[in-house]
Amino acid sequence: MVNIGNMMKQAQQLQKKMAEAQEKLNSIEVQGVSGGGMVKVTATAKGDIKRIVLDESLLNSNEKEITEDLIVAAVNDAKQKGELAAQEEMKSLTGGMPLPPGMKLPF
Repeated sequence: MVNIGNMMKQAQQLQKKMAEAQEKLNSIEVQGVSGGGMVKVTATAKGDIKRIVLDESLLNSNEKEITEDLIVAAVNDAKQKGELAAQEEMKSLTGGMPLPPGMKLPF
């Protein structure tokens, strides 16, 4: 027979660990880069953009569309790196077990 008290205690511990992991994802920063370093985007592992740094040459350029494309590319690079960092963090929480299909983190 399964001890309901133990199951509830384990569920509470897991919930606490998940909350701690979510908080940690706010402190993990990743950097997306495009244009050979001309555009740099810093974001958290949760996907919040913190900074965008543009090379001076892009500010003097008449190539507005290229600059915009480079910003989008750098944001997408940061997003991908943030997702990987989040997956690694969650993997340590779940003991290396993969999450069920369709379950994405952070929540």
